[in-house]
Amino acid sequence: MASLLSSSFTLPSSKDHLSSLSQKHYFLHSFLPKKTTPNNPKSFLKVKCAAVGNGLFTQTSPEVRRIVPENNQGLPKVKIVYVVLEAQYQSALTSAVKSLNDNKRYASFEVVGYLVEELRDEKTYQTFCKDLEDANIFIGSLIFVEELALKVKSAVEKERDRLDAVLVFPSMPEVMRLNKLGSFSMSQLGQSKSPFFQLFKKKKSSAGFADSMLKLVRTLPKVLKYLPSDKAQDARLYILSLQFWLGGSPDNLQNFLKMISGSYVPALKGTKIEYSDPVLYLDSGIWHPLAPCMYDDVKEYLNWYGTRKDLNEKVKGRDAPVVGLILQRSHIVTGDDGHYAAVIMELEARGAKVIPIFAGGLDFSGPVEKFLIDRVSKKPFVNSVVSLTGFALVGGPARQDHPRAVEALMKLDVPYIVALPLVFQTTEEWLNSTLGLHPIQVALQVALPELDGGMEPIVFAGRDPKTGNLEIAAYNDFQKETSYDFSFSKNKDVTKKILIWKAHALHKRVEQLCTRAIRWAELKRKSKAEKRLAITVFSFPPDKGNVGTAAYLNVFSSIFSVLKDLQKDGYNVEGLPETSEALIEDVIHDKEAQFSSPNLNVAYKMGVREYQRLTPFATALEENWGKPPGNLNSDGENLLVYGKQYGNVFIGVQPTFGYEGDPMRLLFSKSASPHHGFAAYYSFVEKIFKADTVLHFGTHGSLEFMPGKQVGMSDVCYPDSLIGNIPNVYYYAANNPSEATIAKRRSYANTISYLTPPAENAGLYKGLKQLSELISSYQSLKDTGRGPQIVSSIISTARQCNLDKDVELPDEGQEIPAKERDHVVGKVYSKIMEIESRLLPCGLHVIGEPPSAMEAVATLVNIAALDRPEDNISSLPGILAETVGRDIEDVYRGSDKGILKDVELLRQITEASRGATSAFVERTTNKKGQVVDVADRLTSILGFGINEPWIDYLSSTKFYRADRDKLRTLFEFLGECLKLVVADNELGSLKQALEGKYVEPGPGGDPIRNPKVLPTGKNIHALDPQAIPTTAAMQSAKVVVDRLVGRQKNENGGKYPETVALVLWGTDNIKTYGESLAQVLWMIGVRPVADTFGRVNRVETVSLEELGRPRIDVVVNCSGVFRDLFINQMNLLDRAVKMVAELDEPAEMNYVRKHALEQAEALGIGVREAATRVFSNASGSYSSNVNLAVENSSWNDEKQLQDMYLSRKSFAFDCDAPGAGMTEKRKVFEMALSTADATFQNLDSSEISLTDVSHYFDSDPTNLVQNLRKDGKKPSAYIADTTTANAQGVREIEKRLTNTVGWSATSGQVDNWVYEEANTTFIQDEEMLNRLMSTNPNSFRKLVQTFLEANGRGYWETSQENIERLRQLYSEVEDKIEGIDQ
Repeated sequence: MASLLSSSFTLPSSKDHLSSLSQKHYFLHSFLPKKTTPNNPKSFLKVKCAAVGNGLFTQTSPEVRRIVPENNQGLPKVKIVYVVLEAQYQSALTSAVKSLNDNKRYASFEVVGYLVEELRDEKTYQTFCKDLEDANIFIGSLIFVEELALKVKSAVEKERDRLDAVLVFPSMPEVMRLNKLGSFSMSQLGQSKSPFFQLFKKKKSSAGFADSMLKLVRTLPKVLKYLPSDKAQDARLYILSLQFWLGGSPDNLQNFLKMISGSYVPALKGTKIEYSDPVLYLDSGIWHPLAPCMYDDVKEYLNWYGTRKDLNEKVKGRDAPVVGLILQRSHIVTGDDGHYAAVIMELEARGAKVIPIFAGGLDFSGPVEKFLIDRVSKKPFVNSVVSLTGFALVGGPARQDHPRAVEALMKLDVPYIVALPLVFQTTEEWLNSTLGLHPIQVALQVALPELDGGMEPIVFAGRDPKTGNLEIAAYNDFQKETSYDFSFSKNKDVTKKILIWKAHALHKRVEQLCTRAIRWAELKRKSKAEKRLAITVFSFPPDKGNVGTAAYLNVFSSIFSVLKDLQKDGYNVEGLPETSEALIEDVIHDKEAQFSSPNLNVAYKMGVREYQRLTPFATALEENWGKPPGNLNSDGENLLVYGKQYGNVFIGVQPTFGYEGDPMRLLFSKSASPHHGFAAYYSFVEKIFKADTVLHFGTHGSLEFMPGKQVGMSDVCYPDSLIGNIPNVYYYAANNPSEATIAKRRSYANTISYLTPPAENAGLYKGLKQLSELISSYQSLKDTGRGPQIVSSIISTARQCNLDKDVELPDEGQEIPAKERDHVVGKVYSKIMEIESRLLPCGLHVIGEPPSAMEAVATLVNIAALDRPEDNISSLPGILAETVGRDIEDVYRGSDKGILKDVELLRQITEASRGATSAFVERTTNKKGQVVDVADRLTSILGFGINEPWIDYLSSTKFYRADRDKLRTLFEFLGECLKLVVADNELGSLKQALEGKYVEPGPGGDPIRNPKVLPTGKNIHALDPQAIPTTAAMQSAKVVVDRLVGRQKNENGGKYPETVALVLWGTDNIKTYGESLAQVLWMIGVRPVADTFGRVNRVETVSLEELGRPRIDVVVNCSGVFRDLFINQMNLLDRAVKMVAELDEPAEMNYVRKHALEQAEALGIGVREAATRVFSNASGSYSSNVNLAVENSSWNDEKQLQDMYLSRKSFAFDCDAPGAGMTEKRKVFEMALSTADATFQNLDSSEISLTDVSHYFDSDPTNLVQNLRKDGKKPSAYIADTTTANAQGVREIEKRLTNTVGWSATSGQVDNWVYEEANTTFIQDEEMLNRLMSTNPNSFRKLVQTFLEANGRGYWETSQENIERLRQLYSEVEDKIEGIDQ
């Protein structure tokens, strides 16, 4: 029974507790009865969830779709085998075949159907091949999953010539080519001479294939009827077949089978079989289960709606919210529409009017514009729209046309929700799965609709296997729970069959979906003055100095600017202070407390009884946290909600995760639950403050990382329970699409991007400045007698600046020959250039403020530094290098080696790039230095005048001859980018969301690599997970891997590394389109293969000759975010590693095989299992918690951190059992790690540096590997690093230092001088010290504490006097915080 739970609590074993438990909301109500019937206590225990048998996502068996005629009375037999994507044809086909067999005329029909997903299972696939051997007819439809399409193709191809007819309706071209009907075939499909080829061409205006096919279906039979040739008649029957199939009703399918059997089955050749023409349904229209017909006109539908007697007048009235639904026609015509009816009834029961529209093709954008928008006023008829198809709006599972979808949804301009029916799993399998939805369903029905701006992937319908153990005794309860109307049949056997054959609504999920859809609709209708908004800020790590922290965002200034604007707009923000400082004071300090106590303002005290009444899942939290109120966010009697209310706006502080003070709990918690204070906060926001919307402010809180299924949550998943029914709007950093996607999927957020501050040149500080001056004097004086003297000053100054750690310097006083001198100076110069050009965030971003000219220049210089061959744009440094006859790549390489003239040239190029860009931007700035009215001013600059500002600037440099055409192309592009940088819509989009309008979607990522991320204020999405790695990513991966392997070989006496341990990050893979994923593939020597639609679901091996080196073993650790977003790619990686382990190659050329064989023998397991190399956290849990322990200094030795890492990160993904989710394989993990010669992390972002984000050291296993290796050798630690720098803001500084300690603990790669420098900069500089102490004493205390901790743990050796000074500062700042020092 416990297997029904999708969360971490366990059940009492005795059965008599069951009824009391099920009343306590422990279960997914949609599957269990409210109480067991007393006369038969075991009645429902028979609904036993199958343990995950074959480890695949679905254990349903095609046998439930097999019909064998009982007695054929000597009639010829016709056997039909079909393969479909979804199960809705199952009941209609079954009913058609039963009627044909009951008639006992012409033939007896045997039929068996397979869902395409079932063919993953080898046994099922063999049965399928066997079924085909004696089949007459094969039918396939919507087969779009490449690996399964290839399986279908190879099985059917063997039998194609023998089969009497092969009919494949819209699917991948490979499968469509199997079509055969007499002389009609599609074998040329995809070649230009084929008439059907035109259908596959991607058309801008429509979803292409399926729609063109529908139009063709309408007209062709009429034309073909009069053509004499057989070929034309066969083509006509194919088109008729398609009409019958799309018509989908039992009658249509019965006539379809009669027509095909009579025309093509030899045994029936002479028999005259009568069949009727297809009953055609509207291609698109409006359908309601109670309406007398389908409607083609919205006015007629609304007229009928107004005459309904079963509705109360309120729903028919003008003030009722109106919800539009988008349905698939195939479910309606096949009669598999119970789940649609349930949603319609639930919405009406909750007071909403419903307009359910459908389409027969895969393009729903036309029907949306036709039926949901008033043609005259252009206003929408609806207040929100829910798509129940689960597919992208245009193109379904095949080719999508997202721009067309966005265009239609922008016209509609209401919130767009995409809910999901389970397609590849049964309800039980989904309930049991920790992953939640099947990876392919996530790719097709979650990731793709997000590109259209779809939100809230709530699972609203399930399907059932015919297991036969669903007892009739439980049927009544089941009926109540699934809100299914069975009144039409009192015959229990019939009911049982119906219950089993069709999709059913999941009652609790339907309630959640409908309530949320209505809540979004209400936003469109309420006045601004009455809307209530709960702004939620975060405090992580939990410390008063951290309240209101978010990545790169100045939270309180931004909130202040947002509220000022909303107030101007008519929202009630009564009592808002005059400044953002006063706002901080209001929220963070409790005015009535003595002195200036660092308490947060308490907005509400919630008694335990009230808390239990408002929070239905409160008892479930007791396992982890004991009885309420507990000791977090409580005063011992009540639960405390921190924050402050201004009119209708509440600013609240989200409680912390709760694990901070107790590291042992961190160590052992494979999963967790929110604490009582956390639950109380959201209960307050929804039920006491009664928020219309909650606005989570900045990246990021803990709500979306709470335990539960990864995607497609049930009602016992905590994020779903906590967010409840409140529409959630979330400001998220534009450069973090991966975590934003988790917020979208797990907390149902409408994510709005904000700009991350552009990087500026860090400039040089004290000692380095002096060194730079020495070098320029060396350049002018090197040939005079002073050369050697200056070089020795350079060497000693470089030592003082700790550059000897990075550059090999000769001993002081040593004679250096003239040639060598240039080399030494060149290397030092190159290092200084690198330090100077490091990027560093320009202060924190404030929402609603236009960027300054300085910020704009910084962004554009970085954008201009990249070549963009696909747009024919050369990089600015490249154009300038060409002017002096050099290739910029050579200049970079020379500068890296320290060749003096190259270092100098690179400096000149960098300076000229900045200068030219600044000259360009200056023309568009106002007196305040802010960039304004770009469009008009750009037109004048880019007019055909001679004085283009960049040409003016370059004319006084050595680059005056630069290619004008290339420069013009580049600056036109930069002009477009500048418009985007300035066209900030962050506030605008927030207002649209609050007014119940559609927020335009856009990609997240690094604005420098992909300027399409701009302007910010878009509803962020990640990319299509099946699109990576791209060819370009594969190319750059080869370069990085070859360098890494080459470097490791040189450093190890010519030996290749046998194993490399890598970390895969979600965001970095989105920004680089899968580069680090491609690096793993190239290490083991395989390459990705894309299908016809450009999706990557397969790999092939690269021969050893082409590879030119051994295959290198890998241990891949995926972040929790990568695991959620790219589960398909984890499957791909695991398949690739296992494929390589099974290659018949010598062990010295294939380290994957070598280690897998050794580990298989040592652990007594098979080679495939021993080749498990893809690891992450358990499903639904994130990060290794090493960062939390470091932040809170709650660990005793590094071994404790390493245990924490092993116990949380040793869950493996298995491509042979993808449905099993992540399973713990710690032994294999440890053995694989013990062979690692190097550890490698990618850090790809021009605006994040290693010490910015604690997640990076959280996943670094360097020291751990050293402990696991038999020889105790420390592996080399590589980071493909772009930046390390140092930003303003005490909080940022303190955070970076804590993260530095984290690096010391996990990789041991941080030198002593790093801490010394930090101490000199922040503590010994009096001015800096006072500034830090007064600005944010709480963070300053943490900074001092971290220095002391680094010393205590042996990472930093320093003088006793430094330590004494720090201790004294610690007690001073304590006093200041406690208010003694007034």
